Amino acid sequence: MKRIILASASPRRRELLEQIGIKFEIRVSDREEMFHSTIPEEIVRELALQKAENVAEMLKKEETGGQDCVIIGADTIVVRDGKILGKPGDDEEAFQMLRSLQGRDHQVFTGVALLDFGEDGRGNVTLHAEETKVFVDNMSDDEIRQYVKTGECRDKAGAYGIQGRFAAYISRIEGDYYNVVGLPVSYLYRQLRNILIAFSESLY
Repeated sequence: MKRIILASASPRRRELLEQIGIKFEIRVSDREEMFHSTIPEEIVRELALQKAENVAEMLKKEETGGQDCVIIGADTIVVRDGKILGKPGDDEEAFQMLRSLQGRDHQVFTGVALLDFGEDGRGNVTLHAEETKVFVDNMSDDEIRQYVKTGECRDKAGAYGIQGRFAAYISRIEGDYYNVVGLPVSYLYRQLRNILIAFSESLY
């Protein structure tokens, strides 16, 4: 069987892959992330591919190499009015981010890069970007500050986690819920299934 490698340190992405029964390894990209596009879909595809390619380079330097493996790179951004909201640097920045989201909608984009390597070390690249629209209820300043105090917002783009306590303030979404958590798992499962089926058939 092919090795499946997740090029991410995100505990949420790890949990999602485990949830759908995928057996995988984790290798974390250590390269500084950079992007050139200003279009959200292109940005997340760029960043996801960078992570996957960096892990591929790491594997090629090892004895086992990068043969017969699929590397998954992923990156998620939160966008409001065309502005990217990253991870807050402190509680006050988190408060301001959350205040800007209340009573309206914003978009969450996740890019997925799949690098499928054969025995010859050559890889096929599949890139995808998923968009989900998230609608947040009106929140009082006190509700925002109480949420910030939970600490959930500190390592999350947009300063919230939809799967945590912030769920109380999500009125609805349009699109894939798991995309907001960090991975469009239905899309990813279908792609991995097709890759593994094709690999199995090539053995006979």
